Amino acid sequence: MRKRNAALRYSLAGSLIVVGLVLLGFALLRLTGTNMGASTVEEKPISAVLSMAQQHHLKSVTISGNDINATTVDGKQIHAVKEDGQPVTDALMKGGTTVNVQDATQGNQWLQGLEALVLILLVVGTMFFFLRRNGNMGGQAMPFARSKAKRFSESRPSVLFKDVAGVEEAKTELQEIVEFLKHPARFTQMGARTPKGVLLVGAPGTGKTLISRAVAGEAGVSFYSVSGSEFVEMFVGVGAARVRDLFKEAKDHSPCIVFIDEIDAVGRQRSNSGMTGNDEREQTLNQLLVEMDGFDKDTNIVVIAATNRPDVLDPALLRPGRFDRRVMLDKPDIRGRLEILGVHAKGKPLAHDVTLTDLARQTAGFSGADLANLLNEAALLAARDGLSSIEKPHLDESILRVMAGPERKSRVITEAEKSIIAYHEVGHAIVMRSVPGADPVQKVSAIARGMALGITVQAPAEDRYLLRRSELLAKMAGAMGGRAAEEVIFGDITTGASQDIEYVTSIARRMVCEFGMTPLGNILFKAEVDGSSTFSAETAARIDAEVSLLVDQAYQTALNILREKKEKLIAISEHLIQVETIDGAELDSMLFAA
Repeated sequence: MRKRNAALRYSLAGSLIVVGLVLLGFALLRLTGTNMGASTVEEKPISAVLSMAQQHHLKSVTISGNDINATTVDGKQIHAVKEDGQPVTDALMKGGTTVNVQDATQGNQWLQGLEALVLILLVVGTMFFFLRRNGNMGGQAMPFARSKAKRFSESRPSVLFKDVAGVEEAKTELQEIVEFLKHPARFTQMGARTPKGVLLVGAPGTGKTLISRAVAGEAGVSFYSVSGSEFVEMFVGVGAARVRDLFKEAKDHSPCIVFIDEIDAVGRQRSNSGMTGNDEREQTLNQLLVEMDGFDKDTNIVVIAATNRPDVLDPALLRPGRFDRRVMLDKPDIRGRLEILGVHAKGKPLAHDVTLTDLARQTAGFSGADLANLLNEAALLAARDGLSSIEKPHLDESILRVMAGPERKSRVITEAEKSIIAYHEVGHAIVMRSVPGADPVQKVSAIARGMALGITVQAPAEDRYLLRRSELLAKMAGAMGGRAAEEVIFGDITTGASQDIEYVTSIARRMVCEFGMTPLGNILFKAEVDGSSTFSAETAARIDAEVSLLVDQAYQTALNILREKKEKLIAISEHLIQVETIDGAELDSMLFAA
């Protein structure tokens, strides 16, 4: 019976809206001076109508203001417009025409009244429809203000901690959240307050979303997933309404986990200048803060947020009582990479000469998502070749695909450009192998990949978390080896070193501004979030001078090495032109041969 009444209300409201729209359409037609038979009315000047009346061709005429509507003796309809104050009644009557005069204000008043009635019916009908609908939905928000969060039921978990590898410390930290969601009474009896929010900080692809799903799966609770950008709209107030709707639904299905990905899209620092930068974003952030403050000890909701830019978040988000626990997810070390490769290698047949340990050593700096993509690309290459297992060449090629993109052999490159590319890449490789502290070279290729015309792959022999000043200088010199090789061999330089220059400049500026590795001293020179600086123009000029000096020194180091080893540079480059790709072992054998 209740459903039947609801359906009836929907029907009445819908009918009212349709009727209002129809009436509004008729009013607009009337307002523009048209009607259903407007196409049969002939327009004529007033002089022609007066002439027809004198010739007794008109049967009747209706005068309404300045509008003249006439009917001829043969039934045609004629319309004309007279000037203000122009007397036409006597002239029409002299021709024997029947003349009717109407008050123009009556028609206008009727039309205005109809328009007002139509608008009132339309507004009332729309409000009635949405209010009834809102009531039948149990008080939920209207569609535009409804949260876009996706709810996943974890009563049958699809992701558990065993499916997440390479982040053991993060799993240990989050195990406490799982215990709280499973057994909240154990904590409340001790008077303990479990963290309301957990902030996951890590580079893209390190498994922030996956481990959040695993927490929900281990606890067996519902999981709401939403992106921070889905709250912010161009209309002020919509984001705050969506936050309210999200947390109302979460409370109705507690215990649960609310996961907000890329929270920096809505949680950026608010301006202290007194000027409003983005009212919608600030209102959304304020509502999020209010909702998290509204959690009581009986509200079994944990908010997990993810970001790779914790430095831009508003301090109010990070204070105790909101996101009071921060969990770091770094790129995995060699043990973590080995575990991740083991997870993603399940179901993929590997050749006998392929070992995941060697693959883990070759993929330093890869994230979990990169490793998953690597094995998938290798499987696709093996299937494309019609093989029954993944072989080592497939894995080598997939590593390059993940790092720089697929080969672009179809790109037309002239012989002269191919020679420049080969010398450029070999220049990188020789300097990298000649400077103390540089990482080993794994592969040198003159084949275009992605946006790069060639590639030189370096990988550290082991995971490192600290870099010496000498190692940073070695990286800079190796990056300038390509530009230096062009000058040594061709006596000219090309645009191919643009990315190398950007990379070297970035390292040099960080050495000056962040690492304190120059005569400027152990002082942090860093721009604020809004781009403003806290140091003077004179200091900025000194910083630029130090950066320029470091870059020039790196370039001079590369030039000196390549001038000394010019014969090796020519021999290896000419060989690379023929074979297109050489690995680290072949490079060493040619470079260090007697």
